[in-house]
Amino acid sequence: MTQRAEHTTVMDRLAIDDLVTGYAIAVDDGDWAAYRALFVPEGRVDYRSAGGIAGGVADIADWLADMMRHFPVRQHLIVNRRIGIALRDGGAPGDTATVQADYLNPMHLGDPRQAPPGETAGKAAAPNYTCAGRYRFTARRAADGWRLSEVVVHEKWRRLFPEQS
Repeated sequence: MTQRAEHTTVMDRLAIDDLVTGYAIAVDDGDWAAYRALFVPEGRVDYRSAGGIAGGVADIADWLADMMRHFPVRQHLIVNRRIGIALRDGGAPGDTATVQADYLNPMHLGDPRQAPPGETAGKAAAPNYTCAGRYRFTARRAADGWRLSEVVVHEKWRRLFPEQS
């Protein structure tokens, strides 16, 4: 592989990593316009293993906007990212990539303005719901940079902590 191809590969890997980070931030912040912008127009998402739905990006973003209002405190941690960029003949980086990444997602189910016992009202409540699993992201190079073409969630476990009294 030439030095130019190696540089391009590094830059692509950084851009794809940033794309995955943007995904987590958009979901955590409830920024559904930013969420939609991460995908190619025909992008697909499958949250069925986590009790959700599968479909096109617009439908999924609308569904998430409705569902995530039940979890006003959320924080995706996406780790152990394994990025694979398809190669062209000759070893140059191609225009498609896959990412396998684990996630841990602590959230608070309910209204964060309701303070748990011993905490001040208005302060965000501690997480009482956590789920974890693995994402499979598929991305492709678009005119304006790397975009997601598919996201599939494979939830491995979840735990709802009972309310303390």
